[in-house]
Amino acid sequence: METVADTKIFTDAPLKDIDEWDEFLVGRYQEGKTEEQFRQYDAQANPGVAEFYRLNHQYQTLDYVLAKEKQYFGLDKGMKSIWEAAEFLNTLVDDSDPDTDLTQIEHLLQTSEAIRKDGHPRWFVLTGFIHDLGKVLCLWGEPQWGVVGDTFPVGCAYSDQIVYPEYFKANPDFHKPEYQTKYGIYEPNCGLENVHMSFGHDGYIGEVMKNYMPEESLYMLRYHSFYSAHRHGAYRHLMSQHDVEMLEWVNKFNVYDLYSKGHTKPDIAAIKPYYDDLFAEFFPAKIAW
Repeated sequence: METVADTKIFTDAPLKDIDEWDEFLVGRYQEGKTEEQFRQYDAQANPGVAEFYRLNHQYQTLDYVLAKEKQYFGLDKGMKSIWEAAEFLNTLVDDSDPDTDLTQIEHLLQTSEAIRKDGHPRWFVLTGFIHDLGKVLCLWGEPQWGVVGDTFPVGCAYSDQIVYPEYFKANPDFHKPEYQTKYGIYEPNCGLENVHMSFGHDGYIGEVMKNYMPEESLYMLRYHSFYSAHRHGAYRHLMSQHDVEMLEWVNKFNVYDLYSKGHTKPDIAAIKPYYDDLFAEFFPAKIAW
């Protein structure tokens, strides 16, 4: 039987480059917009993003997610330091993109430096640097629709607060009644630790960092793309009270994730000693990916 991995669509890249997703997010959640304004999604105005979500919503099934968790959550892709992982991620930069010449490392440093400037704890600063390192999944052959984008639970009914919810009609799970009830395969208020989220860089980097970072950081890492929940209040019926409280940390983080990007390049040479010391505080020389 043909699987998603056997088809051409698996390697399609509907976004021009990985940063197009970030640009879409900033526009969608621009400060000062009302909810009605930022919930407007025009497929004609954003054809690359619309195509991205068509693929994402069609192929992110429960079976797909379970297979990817098994493939990657064993962390058997090798040992890398944080700098090595960031430098590896740098190869995602599209040199033909006319809108930015910032490398992935510079994007990460813009986020972490904004957090540091506001006097947050060192683990919070570190979270800003590492939060997108899971995008290395693209360099291991994963399609963009399986790496970035809004995340959502699988195995239960889809919220209408997920971007482009109409595209879920093409997902095989949409036609499985046992997956389309309010709770689906889950129990009421079972807690997010028991919920399978659509696969992507959030869940992956959360697994990489689970033995090193505090719980607040792990929530930021795992759920910073779970916009239907922390922006719109969806899926509260699956959350514990602890989840609801911890999502406040995700909201604190997302301000920096969305709005820290600018045109000024950070001076990597000047601030590298600070980050060398920060990485050494939390991590061994190399960690498993």
